[in-house]
Order: sequence, then C-alpha cells, then structure tokens
Amino acid sequence: MKNDRDRLTIRIFLAVVVGALIIGGLTYFLDKKGNSQTDEGEDEAQSSSPKPAEEGIVDGSGTKNCENIPELPNNALKLATKIIDGDTFLIEGGYSVRILGIDADERGYPCYEEAKKKLEELILNKEVKLEKGSEDLDQYCRYLRYVFSPASAPASAGKDAQNISLELVKEGMAIARSSPEDIKYREIITQAEKNAKENKIGCKWSATTPALVDNPASKQIIFQWDKLTQELTGLIVVNACQAGNYYEKEMIVEGKIVDTNRSKTNTVFLNLEKPYPNQCFNSVIFSSAQYRFVQSPENYYLNKTVRIKGEIKKYQGKPEIILNDPLQIEIGK
Repeated sequence: MKNDRDRLTIRIFLAVVVGALIIGGLTYFLDKKGNSQTDEGEDEAQSSSPKPAEEGIVDGSGTKNCENIPELPNNALKLATKIIDGDTFLIEGGYSVRILGIDADERGYPCYEEAKKKLEELILNKEVKLEKGSEDLDQYCRYLRYVFSPASAPASAGKDAQNISLELVKEGMAIARSSPEDIKYREIITQAEKNAKENKIGCKWSATTPALVDNPASKQIIFQWDKLTQELTGLIVVNACQAGNYYEKEMIVEGKIVDTNRSKTNTVFLNLEKPYPNQCFNSVIFSSAQYRFVQSPENYYLNKTVRIKGEIKKYQGKPEIILNDPLQIEIGK
C-alpha cells in the first residue's frame, strides 16, 4: 500500500514538473514571437503598398496568409501593369512584385515621384522576366524577384538585357539593399551605388534633392548628445532610414520615434521615422527586460528623437535593435 502511495506521489510530482516546463516554454516562445506588433483584426490597409484583395488575408498574428497566391515559376514572363513606387509594381492578375536588391523612397519622401516615374519608363506595359532570389514572397504576399527587361533577353548577357535594380541604382533613383542570402547581383549593384554617390547622380545623390513632401519648409534641428556619440563609443552613427544597409553590425541609429506599440505579449516596439508597418527601423523591448526601463516606455519615448546603440538585426524585412539596457538609448536635447 505504501509503495502504491509513493508511486502516485512520484507521478503527481513528475506531472507538475512537466506542466511547468511546458508553460514556461510557451511563455518564452510567445514573448519571442510577439514581434508582429499587431493585434488580431488590424486593418489590412496598413500594409506598405496597395495590394489586391485576393493577395492573402491577415491572420491572428497580424501578418498575411499567402496561401491563395499562385505559384510564380522562376524566370516567368509577365506584363507589368501598374507602378506603385520605385521598387514595387503589379503584374497581370493584380499581384504585387517587390524588386530585389534595392530600396526606393515611398510616398512623401524626396525621391518617390522620380523613382516611380523612372520605373514606369523602364517597364510599364512591358513584358518582364522575373528571376527568383532566396525567398519567394515577403510578409505582404508580394513576389520577391530580380526584374529584367526586355523579357526575351538573357539575364546574364547582351547589352539589351537590363537588370532593373541595377538601372535604378545607376541613375540615382534607389539605394542598394539586399538580404544576406541574396548575393547574386549584390556586387554590381553596390558598385553602381558607389559610382552614383561619387558623381552625385540622380535624385538620391544630387545636391538638389527635394525636401520631404510632408514638411518642405522645415528647418533641421540640431540635437545634442552626451553619451551615444562616435567619439565616446567608436561606433558610426547612421540615420534610421539607412540602417538596413548595416545588418549584423554594431551601430548607433538616430531618428524620431513616430509610432509605438505594446503587443499582446507585452513586447514594446519603438518605430522610427514612419509608422508601422512602413517604419524605417524599429527597436524592441521584450517584457523580460522592461523592469530596467522607465514605466510605459511606449509613451515615454513617443515623438522623441533618439539614438539607439546595438547590433542591427533583420526581422520581417526590417532592421531592428533589441534593447536590453536603458544605456542603449538616449534622447536628443
């Protein structure tokens, strides 16, 4: 009888231990995955560019379910039917394509109109060849492709074959930007950007680049920094909208926090320069680290110009720095 009670006690103890491990693991997983920034039912209209209704639906995490997007074979030939901006366009059927290897300004930023117009000249109402990179779709259910025009020309040879990413960067309409996995054309695109910079070519590098559309007459404010400076840290300071050029590097990122959010798992997101999901850069404070920071950091830092120090990582196509210590962030004076 005693042995039976002992065995029952052991079983109950083991069940409690296993249950605690499962709950602890689930809590950690949710905290880590809380980086979607969105709650269930968030308006689909917040995506970064207009998309047809059939291009996926928003699931409970706030990201899109792309199951209804048809397969697009490598090197498919498609007609470009509408230009959204300098790096995004629609093909026949109304599906979106995000051009790989570059990043162009969105609406309201200096080179939006010029980059869009240039892409229209290059591909609108023309058949283009769409070459796959390392990933098929992004989080907004857009095809990720290198684009070549005319479609009949080989991508690797012949003066008639235009790499559209390369053309836009050569003419100073976009900057070079690629994921660590997409290296196929990175060298030639990066070299084209270097040449455009040195020779002040196009809207991105010309001395006459227009001001932000949203605030054309604004006078630049000079902020003072006591701690997060290049002199004191030895780290380079970059603008939030350029942070995507420095993945896996420790940097200081400067910009204005224009949008914040606390997720259902109590993860705090600080979005710089543009609201989510179009933010140039975001900084993340997981719930496990928030006891070190001020109360309600999502309110405290909102509308402040800050510098953030740390290693720049890529999450869901955007650069971010995870904040574990308040010494990583400084408000400009």
